[in-house]
Amino acid sequence: MKVLVVGKGGREHTLCWKIAQSPELEELYCAPGNPGMLGCGICVDIQASDTQGLLHFAREEGIDLTVVGPETPLIAGLADRLREQGSLAYGPGKLGAQIEGSKIFAKKLMRQYGIPTAAFETFDRFETARDFLLARPGPWVVKADGEAAGKGAIVCDDERQALRAAEEMMVGGVFGESGRRIVLEERMQGEECSFMVVVQGETVVPLPVSQDHKRALEGDQGPNTGGMGAFSPVGIATPELVEQVMDTIVRPVARALAAEGIDYRGTLYPGLMLTPQGPKVVEFNCRFGDPETQVLLPRLKSDLLPLLYAAAEGTLANTAAPEITPDACASVALVSHGYPGEYETGLPIDLPEGTEEGALLFHAGTKLKGDSLVTAGGRVLNATALGTDLKQALAKAYRLADQVQFPGKTYRRDIGHRYAG
Repeated sequence: MKVLVVGKGGREHTLCWKIAQSPELEELYCAPGNPGMLGCGICVDIQASDTQGLLHFAREEGIDLTVVGPETPLIAGLADRLREQGSLAYGPGKLGAQIEGSKIFAKKLMRQYGIPTAAFETFDRFETARDFLLARPGPWVVKADGEAAGKGAIVCDDERQALRAAEEMMVGGVFGESGRRIVLEERMQGEECSFMVVVQGETVVPLPVSQDHKRALEGDQGPNTGGMGAFSPVGIATPELVEQVMDTIVRPVARALAAEGIDYRGTLYPGLMLTPQGPKVVEFNCRFGDPETQVLLPRLKSDLLPLLYAAAEGTLANTAAPEITPDACASVALVSHGYPGEYETGLPIDLPEGTEEGALLFHAGTKLKGDSLVTAGGRVLNATALGTDLKQALAKAYRLADQVQFPGKTYRRDIGHRYAG
């Protein structure tokens, strides 16, 4: 089977790493890929935003399956275009990708179909949002309607912070057109976790539960980022809780999408808040999480490729459930100084010559400058490791994180601390 993975981040490197292990794989291409993916397949110089280039490559190379990693090309309709030309694609079409591309669409869908989430209101004029906030003191979460690279949700302690966030989005344009419409959402209390499933129509295959750390600083302080690290399994996610999430959230939303005429084929990722009233949806994503993929796929003992192919082909109901190792996995994001704000790129990276057993290094924001590896993003590398328990996995991941060197390297030292013992 010839496979094309679209994207260039840590999620896509992990996907390539796992797909490359499949006995069903004939050739693996990464577009545009990154230096870490060179050990998995062939990198081709086509950007994820180059729809015509990707369509042409898939057609000319006879690609059997295209796996779309990032949300932006999915929201733009890449999977639809691939299917229109007769190519199999793993990832929802434009209508399904609205569940991430529009917070307003997702919240209204949940309201209509009774899927538990925080109370909310939507606004397209700042003056109306301002009047609403002045009449109802916080705490609130202010969310940009459109995609904002994982940074479009501002958690506020009071109405002053919420007013400032709403004004910056709707008037100041801090997130461009994505923030011209907003959701004001009741601030929920509880513990967050990530629940990813493979979906084809109303058929749903769950993957292991994970938890990531969004805040930039230790102790869950500082601004939201795309993710500073993750771990799996999560102690609070008991089998009973998993079944509750499947019954109250995952299966109902798959049925809701089908009822809306959406043929969803790909990953559905509800971010959850485990509140005293039960699990509620914080937001939906239409693709694998990053950095959660970096801890999920190493725990997958079975072959990933047939699972993705079945979802794309429409035969997921006939596919065996994936086999999961009981081992724990942890991943630490090594980020550029200043992230998620301004940061410098092009800085030299010094990698260790080898890693201990069970330790993995996934590239997130790197590139080659001549023969040298340099930084090319805010999140640069993911130091990842498997262990018999979370404590061992974290110890390995942090040893690897310490061995990687680049100027301004920053990372949180408290990933998974609540469950590490």
